[in-house]
Amino acid sequence: MQRTDVDLKELAATFLRSGRAERDLSPHTISAYTSDLSQFREFAERAGVQGASDVDRRLLRRYVAHLGDRGYSRRSIARKTSAVRSMLSWAVKHDIVDTNAATDLPAPKLDKSLPKVMKAAEVVRLCELPPDDDAIGLRDRAILELLYGSGLRVAELCGLDVGDLELGQAALRVMGKGRKERRLPMTGPAEEALRNYLAGARSALLGLATGGVAAEDAVFLNSRGHRIGPRSVRAMLAKYLKAEGVAPVGPHALRHSFATHLLDGGADLRVVQELLGHESLSTTQVYTHVSTERLRAVYDRSHPRA
Repeated sequence: MQRTDVDLKELAATFLRSGRAERDLSPHTISAYTSDLSQFREFAERAGVQGASDVDRRLLRRYVAHLGDRGYSRRSIARKTSAVRSMLSWAVKHDIVDTNAATDLPAPKLDKSLPKVMKAAEVVRLCELPPDDDAIGLRDRAILELLYGSGLRVAELCGLDVGDLELGQAALRVMGKGRKERRLPMTGPAEEALRNYLAGARSALLGLATGGVAAEDAVFLNSRGHRIGPRSVRAMLAKYLKAEGVAPVGPHALRHSFATHLLDGGADLRVVQELLGHESLSTTQVYTHVSTERLRAVYDRSHPRA
């Protein structure tokens, strides 16, 4: 029985639906895949290719060259070709196409960039910047203390519900990537900041909601009584960093700092892996390179023969 060819638009739509339902991909990943696969489909159609089975290595090499000619960075090209490779791999697995033409497609070599890490003293100052006499300030202080003290991803922080907090045990539960739950400790300052926020500030923000749309379960709320989102957290962090005159970084820099400072203090790499929720130890190992760089900087400053 001859297989009916599937056009690229239909294949991409089916692949993305599967990603949501079966692999629980994050909205951010789905959005990136959607954009990248749409861009590839438009290029393929201009080249006269509409069916998934007609995608071959020659077309893909032309696509990579096209992206380079358009001025995309090596990192962007690698991401876009990875999206196509993932879709074709899924299509092979589900017997939609015979082979994945992108399997051996050379990916641009990327420079390994080390994560941006703040100094411990800088993080301490940052966490003390929000005022402690209004609801927004108390919320912001609790957010910063948790991002740094427990190494949360910003999406994990925004997804926290009141039922996830175990204040009596200075711990909390978060739902990480792949719907994997992990239980994390809280620092003393983070627990105190959370208690201060929950004592009255959260209910004050909850009272700002109108039309019965308050986020009753959410720990962190915005100024409209809704669950706070990653964009609002990034804007909040940028505001305090600007006030402090510190180079702008994203919330993930606090997670990077959490991991690096733990390793600097002698924590075991596998313990840090568990705390971060990394599936692979190799993902966590980048922080050992950060620590080595920091040690080298201290050595160069301090040793008379360095």
